[in-house]
Amino acid sequence: MRPMKNISLIGAPTDVGASVRGAGMGPDALRVAGLVEALRAQHLQVQDLGNLAGPPNPWAVPSGGLRHLDEVVAWNRAVFDAVAAVLAAGDFPLLMGGDHSVAIGSISAVARHCRQERKHLRVLWFDAHTDINTEAISPSGNLHGMPVACLLGHGPQALVGWSGERAALRPEDTDFIGIRSVDAHEKEAIRRLGLQVFDMRHIDEHGMRNTMTEALHDVDEGTHLHVSFDLDCLDPTDAPGVGTGVRGGPTYREMQLCMEMIADTGSLGSLDVVEINPALDVRNRTAELAVEFVQSLFGASTLAR
Repeated sequence: MRPMKNISLIGAPTDVGASVRGAGMGPDALRVAGLVEALRAQHLQVQDLGNLAGPPNPWAVPSGGLRHLDEVVAWNRAVFDAVAAVLAAGDFPLLMGGDHSVAIGSISAVARHCRQERKHLRVLWFDAHTDINTEAISPSGNLHGMPVACLLGHGPQALVGWSGERAALRPEDTDFIGIRSVDAHEKEAIRRLGLQVFDMRHIDEHGMRNTMTEALHDVDEGTHLHVSFDLDCLDPTDAPGVGTGVRGGPTYREMQLCMEMIADTGSLGSLDVVEINPALDVRNRTAELAVEFVQSLFGASTLAR
């Protein structure tokens, strides 16, 4: 197990990429749920860098197949710079969203860092959706449905190439877990790109333990593992505070197993926690769940292992 770095929390309080309002309150919901205190209770060094600033949500109609492109670019530039600064300081960036479009800036910064450090970047994308739409195929134009496409180099020009190469990620370096809602044109894109998608049928047939073993089989000492955790990956009966909930997701215990197995690798290097929408939640239950999962990612377990 590698020694744990200092953890720097970065808030990105925006819902400019989302289909409904409210995800901008996610960072403070995590704070109210005791994220800082929970991590410090695990004897981790934590600093909260506060919330980034960015443009408000204009709530405009799509233009050219995209909603709020300029605002999403601005928020992601702020995220990119903040995550890059934390990585340059040798610390661990924990991005608190905000909608999932902010992963463009986060993962682009991580990809650039990994290339500089000669590390192999692997991304685990926990989500009900694959987020691989583009402006040409998206039914809504919402950019929180496009971050993976952008990171693979297939999104709007303003949101690709930030890592120093057109594609921050290669298809073979990304695994999707918990998928159960895929738009028709996304299905073709997944097939064409050869993406590794562990959908709910795969999890039902093989179990979460075997699924995670497959996803983590090539993680080694040279790997920087990035987790991008959309809370709508969970079943909405457990996590109601999300904007685009889809029934039939992983259970609380299955998600805990995922996080514990990731912690066991010792390779976790950065984290996004996104799409918590307190306006749709029940007494902050979803943020409280997120805190428990983050604790597990950082090594919390029932027994000493």
